[in-house]
Amino acid sequence: MSPHRQITGELVIATHNPGKLAELRDLLAPFGIAAVSAGELGLAEPKETGTSFRDNARIKALAAAAAAQRAAFADDSGLAVDALGGAPGIHSARWAGPAKDFGAAMQRIERELSAQGDVQRTAHFACALCLAWPDQHLEEFAGRVDGVLVWPPRGTAGFGYDPMFLPDGHGRTFGEMTSAEKHSLPPRGGGLSHRARAFRQLAEACLAPR
Repeated sequence: MSPHRQITGELVIATHNPGKLAELRDLLAPFGIAAVSAGELGLAEPKETGTSFRDNARIKALAAAAAAQRAAFADDSGLAVDALGGAPGIHSARWAGPAKDFGAAMQRIERELSAQGDVQRTAHFACALCLAWPDQHLEEFAGRVDGVLVWPPRGTAGFGYDPMFLPDGHGRTFGEMTSAEKHSLPPRGGGLSHRARAFRQLAEACLAPR
C-alpha cells in the first residue's frame, strides 16, 4: 500500500456551512495549516448524489480540488436515528430545508419518534472526511459517536442537531458543550465528536504537528 500523502500549503475546506468551517479550522490550527473555504473562493456547491457519507465527502473534495487546483478537504456528516431506520442520515441537512432551520428538523425527529410510542431513542453522529488533490489522489477517514436523543433540546452551542444529542457517558448534550470539549484534540480537549474522531485519524496519517 502506498504511504499517506502529507498536506502542505493552503488547504481548501469544501464547505459553505459556517458551523462546519469553524470546527474544521479549529482542528487544523494546531498543525499550522492555512485554510480557505469553498464559499470564500466562490466555488459552486456540487450536487451530493452519493448514497453514503463517504460518497458525498468524496464528491465535494474532488470538485473543490479540481476547481481550486489545490488540495481540498471535505466533510460529510449527519445524524442517524435507530428507530427511524437511520434517518435523517445523509439527508440531515435537507431535513432542515432551504432556510437551514434545524429547530424544525429536530421537531420533525421528535414528532416521528413520538408517533411510534415508547421506542428506543438511540442515535449516532457519523462523519466521513476526504482529502483530495487535483491529480485525484484521495485520503479518506471516518468517525462515529453514539448517544441518545433528548427532548426538549438543551443548549445553544454547536450547530445542527447538537442540542438534542447526548453522547454516551456524558451528562450534557453537544449543544451544552464548549467547542473545545466537543471537538478539540488532546491536550486541548477530548476529541469527543464524530468529526474529531475522524480528524484524529487524518492528522496521524497526513499532518505533522508544528
